[in-house]
Amino acid sequence: MEMQYFKEYSPALNRDMECKVYGHAGKPVLFIPCQDGRFFDFENFKMTDVWSPWIEAGQVMVFSIDTIDKETWSDTWGNAEWRIDRYEQWITYITRELVPSIHAMVRDRNGEDADLGILTFGCSLGATHAANLFFRFPELFDGTLALSGIFTSEYGFGTFMNEKVYMNSPVHYLANMPEDHPYIPMYNRGRSVICVGQGPWEVPDSTRQMADILQRKGIHTWVDFWGYDCAHDWNWWYRQVVYFLPWLLRQR
Repeated sequence: MEMQYFKEYSPALNRDMECKVYGHAGKPVLFIPCQDGRFFDFENFKMTDVWSPWIEAGQVMVFSIDTIDKETWSDTWGNAEWRIDRYEQWITYITRELVPSIHAMVRDRNGEDADLGILTFGCSLGATHAANLFFRFPELFDGTLALSGIFTSEYGFGTFMNEKVYMNSPVHYLANMPEDHPYIPMYNRGRSVICVGQGPWEVPDSTRQMADILQRKGIHTWVDFWGYDCAHDWNWWYRQVVYFLPWLLRQR
């Protein structure tokens, strides 16, 4: 498996950001680590083993990045306004700095006429970020695999709400999205999965909210609830990747 490591300064964050890329060609996948996670978690937690058939076949290239959760969603005692401003800087880093670099690599590996749509992928709080990126920026991200996420800002920001918190809380902004919004056909051109178990440490309530909202808006995301034996843990996320990824990569 081809692997590359990058460390580049981010003007948006005013700090160096690290990234590791797995694969030599194929659809770009942006992996967001679990809460407080680092770019090396995709490898350290053995997701490379699970994804290796698709990576080695040249079907996907996985870009694994750093979170800044410790400064934002996890720092629940910190100033909420500062924390959401910082989170928006991380979003800017991804959308305006990282995505162009991904596009350049995809064109180099897949050809100038390559499809530049990016699949977001994450587990736990990584799923929260992954789904949020897909629903906020469907012009950049054409699919998501969000496993065991929480899709409301209350997890990180409690009752605090301003415009920036609102636009990072899918259960809020999707609920108010007009049914003729131009994003909805953009969502439906790709494939997206939200999955949660109902066993130990899982929190399925906001996924149930998402299922209702998405159904009402005509958004064709596959929302799946696994059983009461399905825990909030890597062994289950491995199984879910193997189950959902072939469908996500299938051409319509």
